Amino acid sequence: MYVYILLQLYHQVPSSHRRKAEGREWKMTTITTSLHPHCNTIATVLSPLCRSSSIGNHRVQLHKKIPHLFLSSSSSWSRNSSRARMSSERLTPLPEDRIVVGLGLLSVDYLATVASYPKPDDKIRSTSLKVQGGGNSGNALTCVARLGMSPRIISKVANDNQGRDIIEELETDGVDTSYIVVSKEGNSPFTYIIIDNQTKTRTCIHQPGYPLVPDEISSANLLSALHGAEILYFDGRFPDTALEIAKEAVSKNIPILIDAERLREGLDDLLELADYAVCSAKFPQAWTETLSIPTSLVSMLLRLPKLKFVTVTLGEEGCVMLERMSDDPQMEEVDVDSLLDTLKQRKDDTVTVPTCVISPKAKLRAEGIGTLTGRLILGTAEKILPSELVDTTGAGDAFIGATLYAICAKMPAEKMLPFAAQVAAANCRGLGARAGLPWRSDPRLAPFLN
Repeated sequence: MYVYILLQLYHQVPSSHRRKAEGREWKMTTITTSLHPHCNTIATVLSPLCRSSSIGNHRVQLHKKIPHLFLSSSSSWSRNSSRARMSSERLTPLPEDRIVVGLGLLSVDYLATVASYPKPDDKIRSTSLKVQGGGNSGNALTCVARLGMSPRIISKVANDNQGRDIIEELETDGVDTSYIVVSKEGNSPFTYIIIDNQTKTRTCIHQPGYPLVPDEISSANLLSALHGAEILYFDGRFPDTALEIAKEAVSKNIPILIDAERLREGLDDLLELADYAVCSAKFPQAWTETLSIPTSLVSMLLRLPKLKFVTVTLGEEGCVMLERMSDDPQMEEVDVDSLLDTLKQRKDDTVTVPTCVISPKAKLRAEGIGTLTGRLILGTAEKILPSELVDTTGAGDAFIGATLYAICAKMPAEKMLPFAAQVAAANCRGLGARAGLPWRSDPRLAPFLN
């Protein structure tokens, strides 16, 4: 029975992660399992996973007891694993080794939860403390890996304990870390994150490491990293290196998605090469110096003719996408701000799951900016019960990871936005940027993946 259980544990790990693990040296690992309240059994298994293993929706900590409820009996385990296999078999299959390449920040996150955010000169205690990997690109590509794709990350850490932990955690989740530069000097980036348990908001204090410069990525490594890539993603860090990689990607017709979180040095040059952009709530208006979100989106697409769509995320208010469409001179003009107001009126506030409201194709007019043919899409966020909302850290990164998946899976916009919102909402139910990221087999994702 014990061998059967261990085999079931192995087969619940996504195949892309098993393929990656099987290419590395296997380590002897001991798992203490509690199969009965009065019977602890030591089972020695071969495991490629270093500290922990993610199995389905469960996190199994190595060298610790697996909860009795998780492995209660062989019969209940058989029923649960059979349901998991049946659910997995119904998922729409993805081509093997669908590759997403990302360049950007990696860090260690120190997450301290407090009852309420401190006032100046206060001394308070945290109610919990958690340490985990972070950084926009690391979070987004972890999301991509859990959804069943094969991400590669280009970044830089230091040769310190934090850097080794960053790499180890990514590898455990199935992210290819072969293209991470390890510096002999300096420190790996880290972030202090204070989570206000009262308002469910977070405050981030970041300490950067040494930047990744173009000379640290050889031509051979760059070509290897981009080989077979379906899409390239930038989080806006390391602008000089990012621009060199982006130019190479354009020459190979690899589409580019930019995370436009805030105004950064070199971001304008990257945006000019981008096919897709996902922006924070404040970015479009700050970048275009316009007064409304719809007007700013029209302005962005007019200034960036290569962009196919731009999405702005609005937290619990959902998101708005402007999708470029072929020009039609016969179409009547529609004021884009008024159109968004109309979409908001059509939204059904009684629905708790993510949905979207779509405008028909139109010639959208932004006062004082110009016109663009396209459609405006209003996406809603999931209504999460207060008792289930844990932390919003990394919700935007989860949204981007799901968007990368959706682009590669050729999801239409009306399916992409609710899917990305669902993934982001799942992540808000865990502490930190990665604990709540769902796996491809998560039943909450079944409506989008079946």
